[in-house]
Amino acid sequence: MLQVGVGTVWAEDTGGPGAPVVLLHPGIGDSRVWDPIVPRLAARYRVIRYDARGHGMSPPATAPYTLLDDLIRVLDQLEVPQATLVGCSQGGASAIDLALAQPQRVRALVLVSPGLNGYPWPDDPELDARFDALGDPPDVEGLARVAQGIWTTGDADDTVMAQLRSAAKAWIANGDYEQKPPPAFDRLGAIAAPSVLLIGDQDHPPLIECDEAIVARIPGCRKIDVPGGDHLLPLRVPGLVAETIEEYAG
Repeated sequence: MLQVGVGTVWAEDTGGPGAPVVLLHPGIGDSRVWDPIVPRLAARYRVIRYDARGHGMSPPATAPYTLLDDLIRVLDQLEVPQATLVGCSQGGASAIDLALAQPQRVRALVLVSPGLNGYPWPDDPELDARFDALGDPPDVEGLARVAQGIWTTGDADDTVMAQLRSAAKAWIANGDYEQKPPPAFDRLGAIAAPSVLLIGDQDHPPLIECDEAIVARIPGCRKIDVPGGDHLLPLRVPGLVAETIEEYAG
């Protein structure tokens, strides 16, 4: 457990022989999303992953915080001056934020279905109504099922549902404590780290549009399309994600 301001997060550091690779999980899950990938990466790299507040094995927030500040504190405590940042969804947004706030710490960016702070997300009254219908406070299972309909395709197995339930618990427990860092959308042109973005063609359509904008705005960013892929690519195509990480981590 690592101290991150007023709070703690659970972290794992393989202490491997190679350069550091930091895995940042999606907001609709926790660090177990990387389970199919970690053994392969740990043979070559020092692999670090952690659960954001309220997710997985990390306790919920009890005071205001930002995901970016928590990421910086984790890197500081583990004495990581520079790393390849691998971020899925929410984790991708945090990786981008770090590349803008402390560019010297980011050797490369591997963005997997990333979100983006400051992106002009379109209104979706229909979706808002589905969440409102869950009540206040909503129940974990109801939240997980709504998230399933947005972010996954086909039947959700136990592994996927465990991710969604972990996220739902965090959303309820964290309340309004999470604060957003400065918007990144209009600053993407300042990113100099080698960058690649993977996106599934069955992901949430507004997220696909966001990721197209990220690719267009980060200089030299490469795009990898994943036919049939939804939002949880580390679980759907772990071999492709690991291969891409190895290519950019060196």
